[in-house]
Amino acid sequence: MTKTWFITGASRGFGREWAEAALERGDRVAATARDPRSLDALVERFGDRLLPVALDVTDREAVFAAVAAAHARFDPILRDQRGGHIVQVSSIGGITAFASLGLYNASKWALEAFTQALAQEVAVYGVKTTLVEPAAYATDWGGDSAITATPMPAYDHVRAARAARKSAQVPGDPVATRTAILAVVDAEEPPLRIFFGRGPLEIAKADYERRIAVWEAWRGVSEAAHGH
Repeated sequence: MTKTWFITGASRGFGREWAEAALERGDRVAATARDPRSLDALVERFGDRLLPVALDVTDREAVFAAVAAAHARFDPILRDQRGGHIVQVSSIGGITAFASLGLYNASKWALEAFTQALAQEVAVYGVKTTLVEPAAYATDWGGDSAITATPMPAYDHVRAARAARKSAQVPGDPVATRTAILAVVDAEEPPLRIFFGRGPLEIAKADYERRIAVWEAWRGVSEAAHGH
C-alpha cells in the first residue's frame, strides 16, 4: 500500500536517504528543508509525488504552515485517520552519555522521554511510534550540522580520548539505513526503540547492567527513604 511521508531535514543525511527510499518504491513524500532548492533533483525525478516545503524547525509558525501544505496536497493527518507512524531520530547518545557531548545527550534523552510518553498518548488512535537510535554514521553530524562551544584547555584530555575512539570507529553507511527504515515503517508491530548500526546494543547492555547493579547495591538506602 502506498504510504505518505512527512520528512523534516530531507536535504541531506538520513532524511535524504529515507526520502529517496520512499519515493523509489512509489510512496509520496512531503520533504522539508531550509532551502527547498536542495530538493530540486528529487522533484525532477519524482514529480508530484514529492512536495518540497521550506521549513526552519525553529520557526513555530512555519511548522504549522508546512503541515498544512502537506495536508492540502496529500491529506496525511494521523489522528483523524486513526492510523500512522511517528518516527523520531534519536541516537545511541539518547540512552547513554559521552564526555564532551553532554548538551547533545541531554537533547536526545529529552526526545526519548517525550516520545515514550507520546507513544502511550497516541496508541488509542492507532498511531505507532518508533525511536531510531543510530550509531556513528558517515553523515555531516560532526561537520556543517554541528555547533560547538569554544573548547576549554582543562578538558583537552577528554577531547583527545574521544578523538582516539572516533578514529578507531568504522562509521556506518547512511545508504544502508534505507532498507532498515522501510522494514520499520512496514512492520505490523514496529518497535518503540531500534538501534541502527553495529555497536549500540553492547554499549546499552553494559550501561544498563551497571545501573541495575548500583540500584541493587543501594536498595536498602532507597527503600528506607520511603519512611512508614
